[in-house]
Amino acid sequence: MNWCGFYVLDPSTPSQLILGPFQGHVACQTITFGKGVCGTAAAKKEIQIVQDVDQFPGHIACDSASKSEIVVPIIQTKTGEEEGKVVAIIDIDCAETDGFDKHDRGWLEKFVVLIAKCCDFQPLAWESDVLDGLKRL
Repeated sequence: MNWCGFYVLDPSTPSQLILGPFQGHVACQTITFGKGVCGTAAAKKEIQIVQDVDQFPGHIACDSASKSEIVVPIIQTKTGEEEGKVVAIIDIDCAETDGFDKHDRGWLEKFVVLIAKCCDFQPLAWESDVLDGLKRL
């Protein structure tokens, strides 16, 4: 594993993810739903396992050492809602092709269920103000 991190839903642009906590090289700050592996996972609400990132159309290369990737959406459902909403994703990259398998998928699926139950992904008021200010720069 050469990169691991979270992207969270951008409170000011609900069809965009913004970089959260991560370990590894500096990564893309924002990703639009449907773009790259992370955006595809968010748009489809489905885990994406890419065994060779060079074969993924539109792959966004934040770390040139990455050869495979797994992205797991974190979905929360509020009371009264029929369908859950992607609030964040976990993105893990590997410096080797075929770096992830069904076991990784299974454990990460369990992990994101716990995160979805235990974490409040609602933006704090000051976060929205800071993001709006940064966008005006």
